[in-house]
Amino acid sequence: MSDIGPELRDDEALAAEHALGVLSTRERALAEARMARDPAFAAQVEAWRERLAPMLAAVDPVEAPAGLWARIERALPANDNGLLKRMRLWRGTAMGSMGLAAASIAAAVMLASQPPVVIRTAPPPMAPMLDARLASTAGQPMFVAAYDPARKAMLVASLMAPGADPNHSHELWLIPADGKPRSLGLVAPGTSKSMPMKPEMAGMVTEGAALAVSVEPMGGSKSDGPSGPVAAIGKLARI
Repeated sequence: MSDIGPELRDDEALAAEHALGVLSTRERALAEARMARDPAFAAQVEAWRERLAPMLAAVDPVEAPAGLWARIERALPANDNGLLKRMRLWRGTAMGSMGLAAASIAAAVMLASQPPVVIRTAPPPMAPMLDARLASTAGQPMFVAAYDPARKAMLVASLMAPGADPNHSHELWLIPADGKPRSLGLVAPGTSKSMPMKPEMAGMVTEGAALAVSVEPMGGSKSDGPSGPVAAIGKLARI
């Protein structure tokens, strides 16, 4: 189905793609030139590298063998119902009174001259980042994905060669504990993409939930779930 929500800002998406190593030679050179003159952009790249380093360390980009998608379609049945199954609270109190005595006014003036008392509370713990390595039934890595709970966005990268399987769309699905697949959008071969999550879906992205990519007609599945074979699948785990 169609993608959910807007993309990240262009500069942040570029930083994430550079950290993932999925840019072309020219794009990478332009990004590195920008890093040299733009400290803020360089800091974004480094932040994404820190988040994604544990996930990417074990995965090498691979080029899909000729005819891979055709073999997947022959080997895997069409998917049906058998797929795997954290405001700051601001508090303010307005206090006021009328008819104060002169002594009370003097006391108020004295108190107002004192420095403010700052009460610091520890922020709630941030949920951990999650990642998944999506592989074919033969164990070949085909996609990597990472969920950033701070941005409530799924970053996914295809490890296939750009332009592979031009006659189909590859659709990413989240399969939470209830076992019902939810579409996160389309991922073109050889590209990376940030997929912001709606609040109701963000709560479903938990450790142990599955991600799957199905091979669909152009434009994606026209039904509530995958209509084509599952090309790759993996489970979300803590980074």
